[in-house]
Amino acid sequence: MHSEDLLELAQTSLEDLKARDVRVFDVRDMTSVTDYFLLASGTSDRHVRSLSDKLIQNVKQAGYTPLGVEGQEAGEWVLIDLNDVVVHVMQPRTREFYKLEDLWTMRPVVERESAGN
Repeated sequence: MHSEDLLELAQTSLEDLKARDVRVFDVRDMTSVTDYFLLASGTSDRHVRSLSDKLIQNVKQAGYTPLGVEGQEAGEWVLIDLNDVVVHVMQPRTREFYKLEDLWTMRPVVERESAGN
């Protein structure tokens, strides 16, 4: 699966369950670790867990296995490593505290309206 296809699958999976403030960052020219960072917010720990569960389920159904998943138990911040796409699903207060968007000085790749915005 190409990184753009994986990104689209991840983004759609999150938006289908009403993830909020979904942002995509193209980091191919900045790091060799991954191609894209995808950041999204859930409204509660249950919502964050549901978003990450659905994403993992959809990725597996597409024949791809995540390299790692961290934080699902607590539901405060879940990191899903899909190799070419690294996904962070966070509660709003956690996202505001860590400000991952500010760590990268680039614009989002896609400014796409989602049902959660």
